[in-house]
Amino acid sequence: MLSGLKLERRNLGPDLVAGATFAIVNVPQGLANAVLATVSPVAGLYALMVAMPVGAIFTSSVFMNVSTTGALSVAAGEALAPYEGDQKVAVLIGLVLMTGSVQLVFGLLRFGRLIRFVSHAVMTGFITGIAVLIMFGAIPDITGFSSTQANHLLRLADTALNWRILNSHTLLIGLATVALIFAIQRTPVRKFALILALAAATVLAYVLDRVLGGGTAILVGDVASIPRSLPRPHLPDFAYLPELLLPAFAIAVIGLIQGAGVGQNYPNPDGSFPDTSRDFVGQGAANFAAAAFGGIPSGGSMSGTAVNVQAGARSRWANIFAGAFVVVIVFLLADVVKLVPMAGLGGLLLVVGFQNLQPEAIQTVWNTSLTARLAMVSTFVATIFLPLQFAILIGVALSFLFQILRLANRIEVREFELVDGGFPVERPAPGALGSDELRVLSVRGSLFFASAQALEAQLPAVEGARRTTVILILRDVDDLGSTVIRLLKRYASSLQRQGGKLVLAGVNDELFGQLQRTGMADLIGIGNIFKARPEVGAALNEAIASSRRRPGGVKPTDVSAN
Repeated sequence: MLSGLKLERRNLGPDLVAGATFAIVNVPQGLANAVLATVSPVAGLYALMVAMPVGAIFTSSVFMNVSTTGALSVAAGEALAPYEGDQKVAVLIGLVLMTGSVQLVFGLLRFGRLIRFVSHAVMTGFITGIAVLIMFGAIPDITGFSSTQANHLLRLADTALNWRILNSHTLLIGLATVALIFAIQRTPVRKFALILALAAATVLAYVLDRVLGGGTAILVGDVASIPRSLPRPHLPDFAYLPELLLPAFAIAVIGLIQGAGVGQNYPNPDGSFPDTSRDFVGQGAANFAAAAFGGIPSGGSMSGTAVNVQAGARSRWANIFAGAFVVVIVFLLADVVKLVPMAGLGGLLLVVGFQNLQPEAIQTVWNTSLTARLAMVSTFVATIFLPLQFAILIGVALSFLFQILRLANRIEVREFELVDGGFPVERPAPGALGSDELRVLSVRGSLFFASAQALEAQLPAVEGARRTTVILILRDVDDLGSTVIRLLKRYASSLQRQGGKLVLAGVNDELFGQLQRTGMADLIGIGNIFKARPEVGAALNEAIASSRRRPGGVKPTDVSAN
């Protein structure tokens, strides 16, 4: 796991430059994300100092930047909202520790493969909701007005209704920061837009204070002390851990999903894609370390990884150096950081939230299908109005539910019409069977419990059909499930009562064992089950030949499908 830590001389320069660039660009965002988490801004810096290097050591993804993100901070803020003062610090440590524990367990149990079950529609709805929540969270710092209403939309409306009492100087600083970020992002120094805009906001706050006197804006130093030292280790208060399990689980899942996206978009230098489960372990270890030093939750950051790669990172040492540079910045510039206005951080968050919106992804999901649209909108609404720990669980549940509904509704029974001396013709299954017939049926779609009703509705009716044989092709089917087997038993019994029979063709060894254990083989007879063979169509030809081998029968017709 640590084999990739060898520092090659040719990578030293580029990795140092990338690490320094990330630290300069993302120190303001680390502060802002801590504000989103409703804790001291310095907790965001502690996470950058500790989580980034530890994550870089243990992740499979060479370039993955494990640091603070808006989504994780919003989720943490929701969980920490009921607590105040020193109690909030103790709960933060426990929350991050529990988050890391969940991620470590997921990684060690190799749960990385489960991420694929969270649909793109659900993730788009969730990410869009998080982006909107980030913008909502910036409003109090930009306006200087903190509403006490119950939810985000009501707080926004309350702020708008009280526009007359908003702090004009705070509003000026916040909006100026937003305007400067967008303006600088159109210039060659766009990588440094956040830090340059925040520096300008700090100068503006200083000028307003000097001109107007009395302190016109709330500064970082007014809400937090920034020691010129490394963070001190903390022990968690274990009394809080049980009540933090659900929010920690939700935060862990958010971080893991974001991290999986990073791994998919940034392959390793050798061209291989990272091991998602090992990335889980790396993020868990990073949060374990961050918890020990009072940092906010961290996870795979798409924007942070992009900054590193664009700045020339060549190995995982870029993220290790980035953590070291954050330490240097805190030691050298702690007094400067204290002068940063909270309104400037609010403006930065407003821009970050806006730029996290994905209009192309939203449009793609919207135009895909009604099911995808419902999944995206439902997850978005849940994210806005419910605690995030419930929203992410609802999103995952919706992914499974809509997948089951989609598979259940895609069942289609088709008939192969046999042609003497030629290839069979595929067509829709008939509504009813006739007497003295041989019908060959195939099922498109997944055969499982939710599709049983649709399958039964499409099977041809047996009533009145005497001495008819139905051959059902089951090639590539490993498991029918008890619901489908009960259905086929009923269908086979109906055929037998009319003097007919059900024949199964293309049955593999695994399915054959299931048919024996459930009594299906005894019901239809072992001689009416034809096992799959390597030659496509061979088992079906055998089934047809066997079904026609009787007095007055027709010569078997060769077919090329199974």
